[in-house]
Amino acid sequence: MNKKVNWGIIGLGKIAMNFAIASQLTDNAILKGISSKNKKKISNFKELFGVKSEYCFDNYEDLINSSEIEAIYIALPNSMHYDFIVKCIEAKKKFLVEKPATKNFLEIKSIKEKYNINKFFYSEGFMYFHHPQILDVIQILKKKLIGNLISIKSKFGINILKKRNFFGKEILKKQDINNRLFNKDLGGGVILDLGCYPTSFCILVASLHFDLDINKIKVKTNSKQFGTTGVEIDSSASINFNNMINAEVETSFIRNIGSQSEIIGDKGKLLIRDTWQGSPSINLILDNKNKEIFNDAKNNCYYYQIKNISNSILNKKSKPDQPIMDFEKSYINMNILEKWKNNEK
Repeated sequence: MNKKVNWGIIGLGKIAMNFAIASQLTDNAILKGISSKNKKKISNFKELFGVKSEYCFDNYEDLINSSEIEAIYIALPNSMHYDFIVKCIEAKKKFLVEKPATKNFLEIKSIKEKYNINKFFYSEGFMYFHHPQILDVIQILKKKLIGNLISIKSKFGINILKKRNFFGKEILKKQDINNRLFNKDLGGGVILDLGCYPTSFCILVASLHFDLDINKIKVKTNSKQFGTTGVEIDSSASINFNNMINAEVETSFIRNIGSQSEIIGDKGKLLIRDTWQGSPSINLILDNKNKEIFNDAKNNCYYYQIKNISNSILNKKSKPDQPIMDFEKSYINMNILEKWKNNEK
């Protein structure tokens, strides 16, 4: 019988449900414990996933401190990530924190001070990193099939705010300040919620070509639209890595701009149609000829994420196997997001 990592989840929202469902498909992970302030959610998860009563907690710290739990998935709102990362570090627990890692750069800077002292096991929940299509992207770039890298384009946008009224005129839906997406204090706004995906992808691609220097990354905010609660609902930015590679990123709560990414080299380009959930193939375009590169994905991104991270834990790795959003990349990503949000030039 294969050894399995005993996982615990803090916060039982939609993303936690995706994680829990996928954990049942793996052969190296088990959902051992759950924690929520909402007793109805605890009851629902307990019934759906067969979690024993002694591992169901209405106090987050009790789950973290349980000797039976080996790894914690922090699936709480953005504003709570920092506090529970610190609690996991203090309890010497391995953890996966949902994206974005923290609410701002100051928080992850504080975590970096702890990381420099003790390189704890850390991973951030960019599940797409683990999908087989990303392995294909990495191999194509390492083999320089598209030549020398010139630029990157990546976007993520879903219209959740625009609708047509009775007269057919397009209007914005009312934004609820109590919804974490639209509450600045809870780490709301499209840049942190969706924009963090394109920036993380650009970091991955650039890191394959040279060591990234946070002091040599320039960010220019090109456009930004605010909603009624004061958070960004649409924005774009340009990023320059080490004065060598340019990237264009775009994100939106008001436009269905999709989840496509494009990597351009001096010999061709690579097109990823669904960067964040994964698709059966990617397109390698050379001399205006399109070649489809198929992958062997049998499950969704969450499955591969849990399997990959659990495998790293079982093999006693000091950091997750690549490709992964490890601490160094998370630190750079939060720096870019902060500059984007603050309209830095």
